[in-house]
Order: sequence, then structure tokens, then C-alpha cells
Amino acid sequence: MKLPLWRKIQKTNFSRIGPLLDFLELSPTLKEQVFLKPRFVLNLPYRLAEKIQKNTLDDPILRQFVPLIDEEETTPGFVKDPVQDKTFQKTEKILHKYKSRALVITTSACAMHCRYCFRQNFPYETEIKGFEQELTYLQQDPTISEVILSGGDPLSLSDEALESLFSSLDKIGHVKRVRIHTRFPIGIPERIDEPFLNILKASSKQIFFVIHANHSRELDSDVMGALKKIQKNGIPVLNQSVLLKGVNDSEKELLDLSIALINGGIIPYYLHLLDPVEGTAHFDLPEVRAKEILKYVQENLSGFGVPRLAREEPGLPSKSFI
Repeated sequence: MKLPLWRKIQKTNFSRIGPLLDFLELSPTLKEQVFLKPRFVLNLPYRLAEKIQKNTLDDPILRQFVPLIDEEETTPGFVKDPVQDKTFQKTEKILHKYKSRALVITTSACAMHCRYCFRQNFPYETEIKGFEQELTYLQQDPTISEVILSGGDPLSLSDEALESLFSSLDKIGHVKRVRIHTRFPIGIPERIDEPFLNILKASSKQIFFVIHANHSRELDSDVMGALKKIQKNGIPVLNQSVLLKGVNDSEKELLDLSIALINGGIIPYYLHLLDPVEGTAHFDLPEVRAKEILKYVQENLSGFGVPRLAREEPGLPSKSFI
């Protein structure tokens, strides 16, 4: 079977530290600050690596994807499952935290591995193929009107698997909306191809397409062009970011990101405070600083360009807005 273009591109991802460090032309001194054998393995699309400034560890794209020795630090309050996903797991692949919506863990695979990922320790089910249990759960709960496809990254699934899942969701009348959470277009925009678009077009549900970008440099013309194809099908595109020290923790950087998004018709949706997962304390930013940065964005943009500052607190009926 012929591989689609995006699968071929995915195979060029950096998954070994040594070749990436050589590609980035890091000095021996800088290499000493890289975590060579992280538990959460490296996975970085080549096109994102190309955007990284050479011979520095301060690049905002590098810091999101290259493991640093800071990950070895043990910090009180930083734990393996900060959002307590397991508490809300109803089947092997479904989380039901909030009223009216449920989240399907579609796959463990991602287009890239973000070093701050809150689900990096999640015990993904990889043996059970398909979503029979999950679809049964959704069918049996008429209060669920929205289904979130997450992971991993749902766009890691084949078109055949996605088409089958969307077809099954179409048959559940009380489900009115399907939300796709993905970072795939940021690293491999070729994933938004005609077969995938046809799957979305065929769905009877209202689809919301939620991407994840943290810095304006992630949003080049190829990325924006791919997302425009989604928008042209009447599907709203939103973005959620995580506020990260050393990545987007300045007024200018966050403002530039919001401007790049709204210029492309993408709504800044959430600005998340860091979920305190083990090994990520070096990304943490005080809440008071987060408020200062967001206030600056609010003073310089229309309301639709300002994301909501949010924190997830397990057990509450919704995210906490700050």
C-alpha cells in the first residue's frame, strides 16, 4: 500500500538525540546541558528543527522539544499525573470529566513530543483496536452532546481509522459536536490533505478544529495555508497555548502569537498555566506574571484576540479561569 505524503514526511522526524544535536550545531558545552537518555523520548519533525537557531539552547522551539537536564530535577508538587486522568477514565480510551462532553484517547502516537506534556505518563491502551467500548459508552449516555478527539494526536490515525470513527459518531444522534485537538499541522501541515478534508466534509456533526501553538514562529505560510483549508469548509479553527518560561513568557511574544493567529482567522482559545507534571518545573511561571502578560495582550488587541487564562484543577466541574 502506497504511503501518503504525510507518513513519508513523518519518517524524517528526529527521534535520536545525537543526530539532532549535530544538526543544531551545539557546542560541547551546550551538549552537556541536554538530557541524552530521557524517559519521554525525543520526537521532533524535521521542519520544526529547521526553524531552530543554531548553537543555542534559548530558542523557543528548541526548548519545547529538546530534553534538557532540567528534566532530572525533582520538585515538590510536580507529579506523574497532575490532572488525574485515571480518575475519570470510564473505558480504556475514554475520559469523562465534565458535563455534556467526553474525551476519546484515540491513540498514543503524536506528531511531536512536547517536553511539558501532561499526558506523557498516561498508560495508553495499545492492544485494543478500534473504539467499540467507547462508542457504546457514548451511545448509552444521552447527556453527552460533544465528543473531543485527543490522544496522543488523533491525526496520527490513518484516514481509514478516522473515517470509521467519524462514521460511527454520525450515528449517535445526541452527539452534536466533535472537537479535534491536534498539533499535527504545526509540524507536518501536509497531514491536511484531500482525503482527510473529505472525512470532515462527510460528517454531519459541527466540527471544531483546535490546534496547539505556543510561539508565532510555529505559524509559517505552509501551516496557515493548511489551516485555511479547514476553515474553507466552515469549520472554526481555534488555538490553545501553554504559558512556558523561556518560550512565550513575554508580552511581545504572546502578543505576536495572538496577532499571527487572528490574522489567519484563528481564535486564541485558551492560555493554559503549566500542568505540574514531573520534570517540567523549569517551564513554570508564577500566576501573577501570567496575568501581567495577558493584561498587555488585552490592552493591545480586540477581545477576540485575547485567550482565556486557564488552569485545570482535578475534580472541579470545569477549568478554572483566572
